[in-house]
Amino acid sequence: MSGSSPNVLTVDVEEWFHICGVGGSLAPDNWPALPSRVVDTTNRLLDLLDRAGARATFFVLGYIADRHPELVARIARAGHEIASHGYLHTRLYQLTPATFEEDLDLSLAALTACGAPRVVGFRAPEWSLNDRSLWALDVLARKGFTFDSSMAPLRIVGNPSYPRAPHRRRTACGDILEYPPAVVERFGCLMPFGGGWGLRMSRPRAVLRALETRARSGMTSVLWVHPWEIDDDPPAVRLPPAKHFAHYFCLEGFRARLEGILKGATFGPLGSLALATLE
Repeated sequence: MSGSSPNVLTVDVEEWFHICGVGGSLAPDNWPALPSRVVDTTNRLLDLLDRAGARATFFVLGYIADRHPELVARIARAGHEIASHGYLHTRLYQLTPATFEEDLDLSLAALTACGAPRVVGFRAPEWSLNDRSLWALDVLARKGFTFDSSMAPLRIVGNPSYPRAPHRRRTACGDILEYPPAVVERFGCLMPFGGGWGLRMSRPRAVLRALETRARSGMTSVLWVHPWEIDDDPPAVRLPPAKHFAHYFCLEGFRARLEGILKGATFGPLGSLALATLE
């Protein structure tokens, strides 16, 4: 990995209401009527990254790219990598290979229309590339993707037996480089360390210490954040208990904590790490 950072920052560019498995007022049919906040929150995140001198991979929803092409252009101009998060934020195992390819094609068309360079990276909504959707790797390889970051070694969304380190996944159409999210073992269970509630609840000093320890042992740490996590006044909606916890726990003050983490370590995009791996 010469010339690349062992710390990777990724951003899932989606709206606050893009929550898998929730209907009612947040159902896709109601999205056009909901207040959009993604431009403001993503711009704030871009400013934060610029101040910290950090570069990231932005996994952008095609839905967002179609509605806010200028935002995608700004991300690219700032020197960040553009990758795909699909189009409609649907879990992969709720799709078929054919409908996933359709969703992927819509995503690529939307990103290309914004002027994004060739897209070779993908992340599934809610880490949903798991035992129920391994066929998606074949689709990605056939479409020319070289890396994926969708397989979480976590029980709820993935499988604890999945590798915790970057590795190759063989498909009928060639290899895909898989970059799992950073997790840590606590009380005999794996929990998210690099993003979500696990990162939001952590003090920057503890995170930086863990990143340094992992780097010394040769472990790549893939962190992930969402623009809505740094919203100063996030919309309050009623969610099932588990969803509410995942969405709202420790949001207060997270922007300042995130800035402390970004300023205390070096972060780069996944694409540069993938190129170094392939060399």
